[in-house]
Amino acid sequence: MKQEADKFTGLPENAFRELKKGEVYNPLMNPGKSYPEVNFWSVSWGIAMAILFSAAAAYLGLKVGQVFEAAIPIAIIAVGVSGAAKRKNALGENVIIQSIGACSGVIVAGAIFTLPALYILQAKYPEMTVTFMQVFISSLLGGVLGILFLIPFRKYFVSDMHGQYPFPEATATTQVLVSGEKGGSQAKPLLMAGIIGGLYDFVVATFGWWNENFTTRVCSIGETLADKAKLVFKVNTGAAVLGLGYIVGLKYASIICFGSLAVWWIIVPGMSLFFGDSVLNAWNPDITATVGSMSPEEIFKYYAKSIGIGGIAMAGVIGIIKSWGIIKSAMSLAAKEMGGKNDAEKGIMRTQRDLSMRIIAIGSILTLVLISLFFYFDVMQGNVLHTVVAIVLVAGISFLFTTVAANAIAIVGTNPVSGMTLMTLILASVVMVSIGLKGPSGMVAALVMGGVVCTALSMAGGFITDLKIGYWLGSTPAKQEAWKFLGTIVSAATVGGVMIILNKTYGFTSGALAAPQANAMAAVIEPLMSGVGAPWLLYGIGAVLAVVLTLFKIPALAFALGMFIPLELNVPLVVGGAVNWYVTTRSKDTALNTERGEKGTLLASGFIAGGALMGVVSAAIRFGGINLVNEAWLNNTLSQVLALGAYALLILYFIKASMKVK
Repeated sequence: MKQEADKFTGLPENAFRELKKGEVYNPLMNPGKSYPEVNFWSVSWGIAMAILFSAAAAYLGLKVGQVFEAAIPIAIIAVGVSGAAKRKNALGENVIIQSIGACSGVIVAGAIFTLPALYILQAKYPEMTVTFMQVFISSLLGGVLGILFLIPFRKYFVSDMHGQYPFPEATATTQVLVSGEKGGSQAKPLLMAGIIGGLYDFVVATFGWWNENFTTRVCSIGETLADKAKLVFKVNTGAAVLGLGYIVGLKYASIICFGSLAVWWIIVPGMSLFFGDSVLNAWNPDITATVGSMSPEEIFKYYAKSIGIGGIAMAGVIGIIKSWGIIKSAMSLAAKEMGGKNDAEKGIMRTQRDLSMRIIAIGSILTLVLISLFFYFDVMQGNVLHTVVAIVLVAGISFLFTTVAANAIAIVGTNPVSGMTLMTLILASVVMVSIGLKGPSGMVAALVMGGVVCTALSMAGGFITDLKIGYWLGSTPAKQEAWKFLGTIVSAATVGGVMIILNKTYGFTSGALAAPQANAMAAVIEPLMSGVGAPWLLYGIGAVLAVVLTLFKIPALAFALGMFIPLELNVPLVVGGAVNWYVTTRSKDTALNTERGEKGTLLASGFIAGGALMGVVSAAIRFGGINLVNEAWLNNTLSQVLALGAYALLILYFIKASMKVK
């Protein structure tokens, strides 16, 4: 029987706000009906996207240290190919394509932040061995662990907390998928904003017509303040980050930015003032300069950023304590299902059906066993004690910080996975050294452990985005969860192969590929495995700050994220949040304000989508060896002045277009 295509007119009015008492959210795809989701079309396109974007993201990430968000470009391609093929009811299929393909970005982020450090250290310690299987297995098992550990928390994050988290990336991706189904005039705002935002970011990344960032160093007074007082102000003038700020909203954006300003305007100048003549290198012997002779950026990198890491870690612990009831109920449900008491599951709606808790529990145990065998036979070289300690650390950190990763993505769209991984590496190194594992073999062990944890947390953060998209649109969670494993296998294999090819072609120590996170991890691991301490004092300051913020009812994780993420990426969040506040408060007519806010969300999603897609195109051009950027012009302060002018015009367009509603 031929199936009629459903007519979608957009997300329900209550998609992005908190529900009133007794109110129910009804997704686009009717929970009582079945739709095409998993089939040859969606799975094959999902695999193709996972391979393509894993390779692209791995190269770009190792080149500049930034992994672009793959979900949005994949959603755009999914909508395009389903439209070209004139497929009916393609929304469910497109969610699966996006979900499988999006494994690329999260697996790449997990792998390239840690595992290239193995190659970097191998150049100094030739006795170290690095194989494809080490990279592949650690990425694969870490990704699988992240999926399994997150599923029990799906309902809490996507349903119970409906409207309480902004979910920036999920919002943008959902709008792209919906616009593909709506078509016609209703998709025009998103398409127009996508073209404007995409071209805006493309000319900056590819041609360098103006600078990506504006800083107070453009004038002599600003230069003097940076050099003498260590005070600097920066803002990224990109369209994608501006759109991200709009969706995050003014409340969370302000908290994040306050965290950033606390570091850059209080801690960095304060350290220079009090420790100006000192060389603080107890935990990093490579530091030979006095604090006073460092630039604000160097003080942030070597000292202040560690305070942010401590804050994130403690905010995570506080979050775990607060959500202990959720963790306990998830484990209790798993125990009941393991005992066969799962009759209640039979009456659950399609859109609320997860993989069986029995499968989750057995899968988690099996994955941990496989990780243990991998550690025992490959990494720990047959040492039982080292293997047991390693698996306890990996399992404990991965499980407990799963909710932290999901929380961070839900708030700001950025996963602080590199900060949490750095903390994992330090803890792993200290513990492993205390039980006798040190030197080159200890470095390999700590980095592989870090690779598994990093990939697990990266996957957990990324996967909550997919599940939120599915919740808004009405997909079947169990299908998203089951096929996510396939995307993980494909992405892990691709990343392993690409990493080896890039190392042989360029080398991670040549400078052709910066691999900044991996170099940072290698720099931290080497002294720790040689008996040098970690910056516990700085971590402690961050931890105490997180506790104080919590006592004053200020979201500690958002504040700590601001302390860790660079200033130039935090300021635009407030600009975007301010635009959101402005367009939704200009009228006394509540309905008009709401309509303007929704139009702004569409435009912001277009900015994010256009910027992400053009980022891929720009990366491909660079990968082909074509560099059209005039570095001499970018070093000219006028390029920053021009950037500010272009940014002002972009903001003006954003406000005007948001407020223009029928």
